[in-house]
Amino acid sequence: MKDLKSCINEKIILKDETDADRVKSLLKFAELRKRFWSKTYGDKYNFLAAEGYYEVVKELLTALLNLHGRKCSNHECLIAFFRETYPKYEYEANAIDMLRKVRNTINYRGVFTDNDYLKKNKLEFDHIIELLQRLIKEKLK
Repeated sequence: MKDLKSCINEKIILKDETDADRVKSLLKFAELRKRFWSKTYGDKYNFLAAEGYYEVVKELLTALLNLHGRKCSNHECLIAFFRETYPKYEYEANAIDMLRKVRNTINYRGVFTDNDYLKKNKLEFDHIIELLQRLIKEKLK
């Protein structure tokens, strides 16, 4: 796992102007995706829902990063930013990283998740999404 300092030194995380309109748009996209993936589609689509939840989290991390005057396209560095900027949420950062790994397994290896994966983790994903939304809205004020 990358750390924030190396992400900045390697110019993976760059300075960027904070853009409240972009942040609000990312919040809206994340909310729409969350509503879409919160529905029940049947077990055979659970792997797509897990992937969808990751996209929601990634958009929210991107918005939060922008509120700190930065931009990044590397998912590991997005998580490193969150982990080190908000150390109080180490547990959530680790859960996000695990979801990233599951998403990568789905996308790059064509491996389906266990049907119970989403059922076991949905509450955790919802918690993380709500936390990120709250942090973003607090920072937007």
